[in-house]
Amino acid sequence: MSDLPRRAVSRTARLATLPLSFAGRATWGLGKRLGGYSAELVGSELQQRTAEQLFTVLGELKGGAMKVGQALSVFESALPETVAGPYRAALTRLQEAAPPMPAASVHAALAERLGAGWRELFDEFDDVPAAAASIGQVHRAVWHDGREVAVKVQYPGAGKALLSDLDQLGRFARLLGPLVPGMDIKPLIEEMRERVAEELDYGLEAEAQRVCAEEFRADAWVVVPDVLHQCEQVLVSEWLEGVPLSRVISDGSQEERDRAGQLLARFLFSGTARTGLLHADPHPGNFRLVPPSPGAPPETWQLGVMDFGAVDRLPEGLPPQIGTALRMALEGEAEAVHAMLRDQGFVKETVELDAREVLEYLLPVIEPARQPEFAFSRQWIREQAARIADPRSAAHQLGRRLNLPPSYLLIHRVTLSTIGVLCQLGARVRLREELEAGLPAFATGPGPLPRQRRPEDSRTAKGPGSAGRA
Repeated sequence: MSDLPRRAVSRTARLATLPLSFAGRATWGLGKRLGGYSAELVGSELQQRTAEQLFTVLGELKGGAMKVGQALSVFESALPETVAGPYRAALTRLQEAAPPMPAASVHAALAERLGAGWRELFDEFDDVPAAAASIGQVHRAVWHDGREVAVKVQYPGAGKALLSDLDQLGRFARLLGPLVPGMDIKPLIEEMRERVAEELDYGLEAEAQRVCAEEFRADAWVVVPDVLHQCEQVLVSEWLEGVPLSRVISDGSQEERDRAGQLLARFLFSGTARTGLLHADPHPGNFRLVPPSPGAPPETWQLGVMDFGAVDRLPEGLPPQIGTALRMALEGEAEAVHAMLRDQGFVKETVELDAREVLEYLLPVIEPARQPEFAFSRQWIREQAARIADPRSAAHQLGRRLNLPPSYLLIHRVTLSTIGVLCQLGARVRLREELEAGLPAFATGPGPLPRQRRPEDSRTAKGPGSAGRA
């Protein structure tokens, strides 16, 4: 069967090496400090060694371990370059691939789930996986009607591995904190655990993918592959060509980075408003840049979106309070922002905070929404992370007194993750334009900036087509 360790004891033992190693490195760091090395130098080296081991272990284990690693990997841009640089390649591998399941195991799984004659469904089937991720792997094939397809096969025992990993990682989540400054890892792991059943249900995934494919079929800026077949633990979709976002991050031109960033922001805000579904796994491995035709300029490329296993169902779109609070904050209405945060549960009734200090805490983070175009960068996100993570800072002290209501937990994670990817891309994004389109409450305040004319989005205006679809 799969090389995913099937016995909980073997996975637990592998994960147990992490806190032991963290403790050993902490002792090593103390020794260095006593030997006269600066705290900054020791801290940087300690962070680098910890990160290298963490992402190696999480990638090898797949399951819940790899899912946590993928979620953390998008915040690589918040780390100091001395730490992030050496293991950026490892993070890219974590976003794109994992050790594959052997061909014999894949054949056995397909026979069990599609029937003994499963090969008759395909004209061709590639035994070498095109991608191997956290709970399943994807094989390229040719469907019986001649279309190229992606066949997603869930690892046997993936559910048990997911729960075991997340339980284990949750026990020492605080030790992962230094890897993502200013972020509490424990709620992220808890939220992932709550959604395990949904991610394992390929029926729910197929339903969400079909909704998005149908909604965006006539749009020229986004491509969602059609679902051709689904059964328990197998999902067959149209094959999606394109340039993985991880490759755009590492090698893309500035024009490609800007296009990817703009469309990713559009998908987060306008896409959620139109479909009532929030794609909740926004790491670069789930997106492609797709040229509509050979040689097409980057400003016409489309965003290819895959993997709808993790979605948040928001029939009314993102809460309107988000747009209202953003608008009021940018207009300097400190008391109104404070009142709304208290009303929504971000400030508990028992906590007293100065409204002006709350506004000063928020303004640097929402700066991208103030300008007609904002240049996301690793430097900018590092400054925000350092400001919030420094225990000596007023921002850190205030942040510890704020509360994140459960209903906003997933939205918060997806938004932060998307910002992390925008910073990895180094994209110049007209974020305010996307906010006004996707958050109506943001656009209804007085004095909006003039709307910039975005490129023609309607695929029908250019003539019918299904560019990017296999």
